Amino acid sequence: MEVKSKHEKKPESGERLQKVLAQAGVASRRQVEKLIQEGRVKVNGFTVAVLGTKVCAEDEIIVDGVPVKKAEELHYYLLNKPAGVISSARDPRGRATVVDLMKNVPVRVYPVGRLDYDTSGLLIMTNDGELAHRLMHPSYGVNKTYRVWVKGPMEREALEQLRKGVELEDGKTAPAKVISRSGFRQGKPMDHKQHFPEILEVTIHEGKNRQVRRMFESVGYPVVQLERIAYGPLTLDREHFSAGNYRSLTIEEVKRLRLLVGLS
Repeated sequence: MEVKSKHEKKPESGERLQKVLAQAGVASRRQVEKLIQEGRVKVNGFTVAVLGTKVCAEDEIIVDGVPVKKAEELHYYLLNKPAGVISSARDPRGRATVVDLMKNVPVRVYPVGRLDYDTSGLLIMTNDGELAHRLMHPSYGVNKTYRVWVKGPMEREALEQLRKGVELEDGKTAPAKVISRSGFRQGKPMDHKQHFPEILEVTIHEGKNRQVRRMFESVGYPVVQLERIAYGPLTLDREHFSAGNYRSLTIEEVKRLRLLVGLS
């Protein structure tokens, strides 16, 4: 039977019914197909038993007599988190949170992972739970790059320890990519009696709690300042994007993130 829409639409417009139901959390795609074939799904009052039927956002869908709430439209943002802000939806102590910074977006979005209270930089905010889960899961090995300030100069032995992996109380870290961005690694003379800010870039793919800070503490160089400057294919442009600001991710950026973790 042909499904009649509440609104006129081209026959090929809209999304496949089974995809819409799966995205709304009714059941898995395979289970949804079975529900449709068994005649348990109605669209605008008509029973639909043909797979591939397309529906629009305005169409009313009912499964086993229960109206289906459509999946929320997905939103993706890049936030330049300031230091002194909590990476969570709420804080019992009443401190500012990253969600507070996103009050003007049309939907509720949540941080992908965390940045410490005192750490600034790139934070992805989204309501795409599946993407967020995969980006944070260690099995996908998504790289995260940090700019690290310590009191230097750092001994080469300490740098090599970081590159090989260091022992922490919750296990040894994977080898990290560590690059010095200071003049101390460019052949300039060093006075070991003095301490200067040394700037490094560290790339890791794990997500242990306060990992970068603990790595540097373990080799004798506590972090003075920490900023995340890259997450997977995304990078932070501080010159044109100050702390506390956010922007929508482009379609291409979202596509690259999803492909990175095996999502089409």
